[in-house]
Amino acid sequence: MTKQDTGSESQRLDKWLWAARFYKTRSLAVEAINGGKVYLNGQRAKPSRTIRIDDKLTISKPPYEFEIIIAGLNLQRRPAVEAQTLYQETTESQEKRALLREQIKNEPLGFRQQKGRPSKRDRRHIIKFTRQS
Repeated sequence: MTKQDTGSESQRLDKWLWAARFYKTRSLAVEAINGGKVYLNGQRAKPSRTIRIDDKLTISKPPYEFEIIIAGLNLQRRPAVEAQTLYQETTESQEKRALLREQIKNEPLGFRQQKGRPSKRDRRHIIKFTRQS
């Protein structure tokens, strides 16, 4: 049952993101909104901001970015099939995500970003390489 059926025409942004299953918990949705990852009609929003049908949201979930138009409101979190009916993603957004997905898929398998200290194996390779010179 959508919220628009109950007579109410608005809902909190953090509750909607949770109900539409963009975030697993409301606290994660609040954290993303406060972190500047969610824009409402092109402007930064607060978690308590009320949203209405036909508002435009831009949600950044690295590496992807979603541009959606709100199509419905929900009082509570429902199954994923119903959650997908709460919004419509723009075709430009779908094309960008598909292109990015292909680029990520076509990256060489050996490429990985290294963070932190080298592993034991990497350290041995480094020592072996530096001692040969």
